[in-house]
Amino acid sequence: MAPLTIRQYGDPVLKQRTRVVEEIDGKVASLADAMLETMYAAPGSGLAANQIGVQRRIFVYDIGEGARTIINPQIVESDGEWTYDEGCLSVPGLSWEIVRPNAVHLVGLDLEGNEVSIEATELEGRVFQHEMDHLDGILLVERLDEDQRKEAMKALRSRTLGLPARDPDGLSSLLSM
Repeated sequence: MAPLTIRQYGDPVLKQRTRVVEEIDGKVASLADAMLETMYAAPGSGLAANQIGVQRRIFVYDIGEGARTIINPQIVESDGEWTYDEGCLSVPGLSWEIVRPNAVHLVGLDLEGNEVSIEATELEGRVFQHEMDHLDGILLVERLDEDQRKEAMKALRSRTLGLPARDPDGLSSLLSM
């Protein structure tokens, strides 16, 4: 499968909260494979399902330790503070210093339906928080302070952002999940 189209800032699907994955089956595994291929091709370190137009609570990531898929994730604990220059595949070419908790405890499921519990700090914790924001319909620009947001909006307005065609990647079967 060729890499899928990543939805860009301005696409309304990015502002919607995703729905829980009810059944982990072959469709979910195929979706995760397609998401990983798309993430690597972009290139990025994480990708949420709604970034490719699938409104389900699943994200993939790889921070250099191998690809992982997290289904129905929740952050149950966070601590500390860490400022880091953060970008987004849905807002390509732009990044900002964002303050987030340094440590998080994430729970969810893997592709076999097994419970996952990960204590993460720094980059891994940042990826979890960023992808969870996507799944909750929150974009990176909403994490900016007032001055950053003004600059971001100016940069984004100067771009021509076209929305993808109705089903550019043949995702109709995955969208029905």
